[in-house]
Amino acid sequence: MNRVLTTPVSEKDARALKAGDVIYVSGTMFTARDEAHKMMLERGSPLPVEGLALFHCGPVAQEAGTGWEILAAGPTTSARMELFEAEFLRKFRTRIIVGKGGMGEKTLAALGEVGAVYTHFTGGAGALAAKAVKRVAAVHWLEELGMPEAIWVMEVERFGPLVVAMDSHGQSLYKDLSVTVGKNMEAIRARIKGGN
Repeated sequence: MNRVLTTPVSEKDARALKAGDVIYVSGTMFTARDEAHKMMLERGSPLPVEGLALFHCGPVAQEAGTGWEILAAGPTTSARMELFEAEFLRKFRTRIIVGKGGMGEKTLAALGEVGAVYTHFTGGAGALAAKAVKRVAAVHWLEELGMPEAIWVMEVERFGPLVVAMDSHGQSLYKDLSVTVGKNMEAIRARIKGGN
């Protein structure tokens, strides 16, 4: 599957996605790294986020006229948010997470509970991501958290490509890859040990 999803994404549409699908996102996307996750869980969300796309990102932005311009928006390592993500999903019901490197079992279980997916965006492609940002709709907690940790609310068009790496059915490309690598390592060790 290679399709464009427009936010807000319904639970039904999120559950229709499978690990390995390639998607693009249009509509509203917001950034949140670990400090923003923590603050949102403690204080509540400064904006309605159910059905939106959450991007693990600390963008580089500059003021442009009366607003902001995103110069680069590469993903940050998602494992840093593992401590918060399951509770975050249950509380806020975002449907698409965008990041890199995957997440753990708690997040995978929460994806299944709420009907959401984790998608992988290639690291080092921050300029490509910035091209998909049509405008910055709002910035929350900029003074408190600073540019990388603030919540950036962005209107995006065909943001991607994003690979569904973890779905709401318990499938994880990261887990599958780990199993394959483990089997290959065993085979290599056996060949070395056997002298072949």
